[in-house]
Amino acid sequence: MKKLLTLALMLVTMLTAQAQNDPYKAEMDGYQAQEQTIYDEYKELFQQQSQKQTAEGQARIEQLEAQLEAIDKKKVDLVVRIAKEQHDTQLAVPYIKDAAYSFDFEQFTAVLDPTAAYYNSPELDKVKQLYEGMKKRQTGILFHELEMQDMDGNTVKLSQWAGKGRYVMVDFWASWCGPCRREMPNVVANYEKYHQKGFEVVGVSFDQKKDAWVNAVRQMGMKWPQMSDLKGWKCAASEAYGIFSIPSSVLLDPQGKIVAANLRGKALGQKLKEIYGE
Repeated sequence: MKKLLTLALMLVTMLTAQAQNDPYKAEMDGYQAQEQTIYDEYKELFQQQSQKQTAEGQARIEQLEAQLEAIDKKKVDLVVRIAKEQHDTQLAVPYIKDAAYSFDFEQFTAVLDPTAAYYNSPELDKVKQLYEGMKKRQTGILFHELEMQDMDGNTVKLSQWAGKGRYVMVDFWASWCGPCRREMPNVVANYEKYHQKGFEVVGVSFDQKKDAWVNAVRQMGMKWPQMSDLKGWKCAASEAYGIFSIPSSVLLDPQGKIVAANLRGKALGQKLKEIYGE
């Protein structure tokens, strides 16, 4: 028992010393505290809206989402700064690991510097995997072909829509994905608004059960083409586009080149307004 207590005290001492030697901890803790406070209100309000929607509630949700995005940006900017300033130490590793899903391509490139002392840390293996996946969705490259089945069991290819003179958003989603379902009304609204102007969506489902996939498409009013190989995370799109989390998407120009990725919320509407002029 005495030995266990001694080891426990040593661990506490080490963690305390580590925190004291981390000049960024207080700043990051401050952002996370702000984020938690906003998220608590957001979660409660979201549940209320699901039972009874109000214009005031929706407006407040949008305000909170904007605040969360702003704080997330500050956190990511801090991590990039830590990586730069701690180039020759291991201090940046946990920060990079925690922020990985918020990085854009340039930020990934900045923190995953092969000359950094922390670059070969095993804790960054997953981060590097995410980065390699993002490379497959980089702007300027041609779309990757996908061949799957539609909801009627017919074999279809992404090239039936991609590169045919229209802007096409390839939407990676699944019926079991809560964030996907929350985002879908936004996709539906933009599809209804811009489809006649040339905008197309192709849904790529990461489902495994056909009934769940088909029912979700009908329930959420997804009128665009759908395809799936019903392999879940082993979906061919996971490898082809480096998809490790959903919802995810790529926007293709009329020639089939990727012009944007992961457009969600207001960002999707803003991009389509930029393209179609209204």
